[in-house]
Amino acid sequence: MKYEKDPKGPIGQFFAPWAGFGVTISSFFRPTVTEQYPFEGPYLQPRFHGRHQLNRYADGLEKCIGCELCAWACPADAILVEAAVNTPEAQYSPGERYGRVYQVNYLRCIFCGFCIEACPTRALTMTNDFELAEQHRDRLIYEKDQILAPLAEGMLAAPHPMVEGAADTDYYLGKVEGPTKAQIAWVQAHRPDDPSLSSAYPTKEDTL
Repeated sequence: MKYEKDPKGPIGQFFAPWAGFGVTISSFFRPTVTEQYPFEGPYLQPRFHGRHQLNRYADGLEKCIGCELCAWACPADAILVEAAVNTPEAQYSPGERYGRVYQVNYLRCIFCGFCIEACPTRALTMTNDFELAEQHRDRLIYEKDQILAPLAEGMLAAPHPMVEGAADTDYYLGKVEGPTKAQIAWVQAHRPDDPSLSSAYPTKEDTL
């Protein structure tokens, strides 16, 4: 059996064991970086995959339509979605269905991001929040109320009707800019004590 000749040559063979120390030696001359965590938060890249978030439209309706594509795409089986049908008295999202139950099991989640790629309405995104440690395992199963994005200024809490004359496609295309007077009046009639009424304000266009 013949052995092939080493292309490095005798000099290359001599220095080969020391080549692996190149990174270590170069690090000797770099400044020391110390992060004062938890007193100062670490710098995270904008696309860092952290805790999940279910987003809302500008008028406050939820973007999740309960299609369960995120659960099907999850390789770790960490997401559970149960859909329900929207009704005129309880309209939570544009269209026919919404996510009544939404759970993310962070004991299984590997933060791969396949779920947000599968979402057809951009309802599910991932934030930069990485502080998910808990003392009890059951606390790492997040329910919908822990994942749903808080109401931004001007939004109206669901459920409430869609914008008059608008279809679900108008929501997906970003044509809805906020709640209308009719939506605010509906919430005032059905939930007069809703806290979001104090900050909700109608948009200039009441219909599409």
